[in-house]
Amino acid sequence: MKGLIAVASLAVLAGCANMNPFASSPAASDNWTNWVCDSQAQVHWRYTDTTRNTVDVRLSDDQVHRLKLEPAGSGSLYSDDKLAFHVKGEEGLVYWVATNDLIGRGCKAQ
Repeated sequence: MKGLIAVASLAVLAGCANMNPFASSPAASDNWTNWVCDSQAQVHWRYTDTTRNTVDVRLSDDQVHRLKLEPAGSGSLYSDDKLAFHVKGEEGLVYWVATNDLIGRGCKAQ
């Protein structure tokens, strides 16, 4: 029994050896991509993780929306059921989901 506890303890310690709680993650960085749309709306966005399954989008009101990847015909569509952000190539489209009000299209880096 003592051998089993010793092995389990070593396994836990080995797993913790690779963890660094003080290391900053690239996804948590403050590197926002800044785009301007045809409507002159400013859209600031960044991927929140390396899998690109979620993005943070910040509009002019400085409220950050965490959007999740949704199925899309082409490109990548992210939504939180309030705001939608569609990226295709080097351009994007942003709109309010409930009212289908367009915030901006042709959004790209300036």
